[in-house]
Amino acid sequence: MFDLSKSILQEIHPWFLNNTKKKLFVKRDDLIHPLVSGNKWRKLRLNVEHAMNQKFKGVLTFGGAYSNHLLASASACHLCGLESIGVVRGEELTIESNPMLLTCHELGMTFIFVSREEYSDRNEKSYLEYLHEEHPGYYLIPEGGANYLGMIGCQQILFECDVQFDSVFVAQGTTTTSCGILTSLPADVKLHVVPVLKGFDAMKEMKGLLNSTAFDQDWTADALAEVVIHEDAHFGGYGKYTSELLDFMERFHQETAVPLDPVYTGKAMYAIMNYCQNSLDHTENILFIHTGGIEGGKQISERTGRAYC
Repeated sequence: MFDLSKSILQEIHPWFLNNTKKKLFVKRDDLIHPLVSGNKWRKLRLNVEHAMNQKFKGVLTFGGAYSNHLLASASACHLCGLESIGVVRGEELTIESNPMLLTCHELGMTFIFVSREEYSDRNEKSYLEYLHEEHPGYYLIPEGGANYLGMIGCQQILFECDVQFDSVFVAQGTTTTSCGILTSLPADVKLHVVPVLKGFDAMKEMKGLLNSTAFDQDWTADALAEVVIHEDAHFGGYGKYTSELLDFMERFHQETAVPLDPVYTGKAMYAIMNYCQNSLDHTENILFIHTGGIEGGKQISERTGRAYC
């Protein structure tokens, strides 16, 4: 569906690498597609193919008011000839609440706006059975594409890289992308995850996803022992940001021409800066997985008047 060769491997030289022995490369998954970019297509690809192969008439999935996943799902389904339904957190919302929802609607997505209490049941078996009964013929994809097919779709990211790395950094939401990368990680390479949710138990969530998708529990324990979690780079929590983060992103964009967003990738790159400056004498190649999210970042950029993407 999309040309993955657009996701180039790019070496960049931001200021915070000065006086260090490190090289920084970016896997530009943000270039795959303007709306189905980054890890969004990685997580959706096999799910959408499954829906098409099994003759489902459409896809039903979940997201918040500014969900890049909903936008990607609406766009992917539109391109593949599938219908789409989005269960959206916030019963006060409408199609015209923000440009993201409006674009989803224009791509053919139908919305079910629910209370935050009801939305919290999105992974409960009884609620999913209810949705199946109410919307027969629709294939249900968890929020963020957080299932086995979504995780396996993310394995391909590292297979496309022809440089040997010592460390791999990725922003973390549902853990699907980070778990997929972990299952394809070469020996002796550290995976650094940057949770964007405050108080998020990354280790517990990664273990749960891996163990629920038939991975050997002993392998899971050994693999997770090598994961580094940067749990203090969330800048207040999901969707939160500060002037310090926006200043950093502006300078980064000016020096590298690589866009970031303040929800995911900006926080992960900030964590990379801190890591590099705290290990100046350590020689290594670092890979940053750019997970996209630029469309949502542009809307925040417009609201704040900051030019970081």
